[in-house]
Amino acid sequence: MKVKQFNDKALAHYSYAIVSEGHMAIIDPSRNPQQYYAYAEEEDAKIVAVIETHPHADFISSHLQIHRETGATIYASKLLGAEYPHNTFDDGDNISLGNVQLSAINSPGHSPDSICILADDDKEKMLFTGDTIFIGNVGRPDLREKAGNMRAKREELAKSMYHTINNKFNHLPNETVIYPAHGAGSLCGKNMSDASSSTLGQERMSNWAFQKQTEEDFVNEILKDQPMIPHYFGFDVDTNKAGAVNFERSIGEAPRLVNRSQVDNQIIVVDTRAIDEFKAGHLPNSINIEAIRDAQKLETWLGAIVRPEEPFYLVVDSVTNFDKYLERIAKIGYERQLRGILTLEHRLLKTSSTISGKKLKENETNYTIVDIRNQPEVEDNKPFESSINIPLHELRERAQEVPTDKPVVVHCAAGYRSAAGSSILELKLPQVEVLDLSNDIKEFL
Repeated sequence: MKVKQFNDKALAHYSYAIVSEGHMAIIDPSRNPQQYYAYAEEEDAKIVAVIETHPHADFISSHLQIHRETGATIYASKLLGAEYPHNTFDDGDNISLGNVQLSAINSPGHSPDSICILADDDKEKMLFTGDTIFIGNVGRPDLREKAGNMRAKREELAKSMYHTINNKFNHLPNETVIYPAHGAGSLCGKNMSDASSSTLGQERMSNWAFQKQTEEDFVNEILKDQPMIPHYFGFDVDTNKAGAVNFERSIGEAPRLVNRSQVDNQIIVVDTRAIDEFKAGHLPNSINIEAIRDAQKLETWLGAIVRPEEPFYLVVDSVTNFDKYLERIAKIGYERQLRGILTLEHRLLKTSSTISGKKLKENETNYTIVDIRNQPEVEDNKPFESSINIPLHELRERAQEVPTDKPVVVHCAAGYRSAAGSSILELKLPQVEVLDLSNDIKEFL
């Protein structure tokens, strides 16, 4: 048995290929299937199965496209209610892949329809845990109250996770290798390790969820301080339940606009250029989500700020990057609401302002300070006693809560989010000066 792990750093998403005797199974594939096809060629293997551990909330899967292009069978839990052609895969079900047996383990908790996949070739056992077991933690249970074929309250799913962890894996030895669908930085859980794999024995020793505790204590801990839920999560659950449209065809339909100085001013513009470039000049109605490095979370913040189905433009730094950025927004299924990907003419209409830490310290009372960090961050450390806390992913909807009798200063924890936050308030509060504290916030934290 040979296993390859694929890592999408921006979404902290792990997908997998298992190869045995010329046959290959793919688990939880990302939107663009080409990397799996290339690996199958490299291994001279035929893709015969694609397995979904659950309908993912944070990315769009290519399971349906892989099925159509390779003939591979899709496997998913009967509880998922999948609308695409598939075979059900639940407790007691097995798939033969060369000399490997793949077995399903129903593992409700993150979602009602979650499964883990045990791969066993009589020499070693590997457990592909989806969003059930992460390294150092378990999947959050609060994402399925408003999306998916099976809806469940967070408390019900938290209790399900407790019973999953205590009862579903007891037959497996400590040496069983754990391969999760996500690592540190994913919004599908909290406080995850940056390790990409572990063993069941190590998790039994060090993962809080495996420690002896009451159901009540477990539920309280798993529901506490979970990260934000971006707007796009429910949209992606429903898209994955139905199966996404072809990746290449979909991004190929996106309008490409070169060297533009204006667009439809009724439509939001997401500008991915470096923060300094954006502040030097940008189109009206623009929000800055810097994404000049692959690890910067364009996908997450785009889906947290722009709602599903809402039209938008995307500004990039060069025409040579059109395909790269189209692939990134397609990971969350937003390419179909894109009204154009474009580069800018240098004669721009708007600039943005910053404020230095030194100037703010001279008289904080001259400004309204807006803290756009998430609530747990503010509880840990609030640098300005009089600041207003509105998390970035809620800022467009709550901008009118910000007083406009003074200039507004926006800050986050390191400067990255404040560029987006200040650009949002510039749009929503045109009657007041908006200033970005940027990375000078480090002087106050």
